[in-house]
Amino acid sequence: MTDAEYDPFGEQAVSSELAGVMPVEFVAFHSQNHVAYLEYAHLELGGDAAPVVVEDVFIFLLAVWPDALQEANLQAFAWAQLREHVERYRARQVVPVALVDTARYAALRRGSRRQLELIESRSGVYEAIAELPDRHYDVVLLTYLMGLETPEVAQRMGIAVGTVRSHLHTARRMLAKKIGIDLNPGEEKDL
Repeated sequence: MTDAEYDPFGEQAVSSELAGVMPVEFVAFHSQNHVAYLEYAHLELGGDAAPVVVEDVFIFLLAVWPDALQEANLQAFAWAQLREHVERYRARQVVPVALVDTARYAALRRGSRRQLELIESRSGVYEAIAELPDRHYDVVLLTYLMGLETPEVAQRMGIAVGTVRSHLHTARRMLAKKIGIDLNPGEEKDL
């Protein structure tokens, strides 16, 4: 496969040989979350590191799967593991947050005129996003850069829909202040 054919966001299922020996719940969890985790890691670390880190996350989750199933909120537990693995990788490799470069790539990749306009007209927005507190950062990243709807963000992070909305509202205000824009009511999705 050439570099031009490589799609880091392509569907990657557990191979049929491995699926037969893995717990069926794990295989389903992997299928439901792999692409989103890969996209998040790509935005955080860049393309080369993302598959490695996400594979490490799923290997870890498989190793602790019986205990993970006992967690009060499996999605929240797994999301915390993803964040921890990303941070550990970044610390080991001295990797800066890749959001600025990878977000521009993602916007170009999706061909979204609106996202390209935001990059041009609101320079500094990605840098400001990178400075948000962890939960606000994740919610903004998943909502605005990955294009997930509020219920899906809540499901991925293992938090309530109302909490996602609250984090978005707070992050929106923090970002507006940081980049010096005035927001009118109803501009939630435009930031």
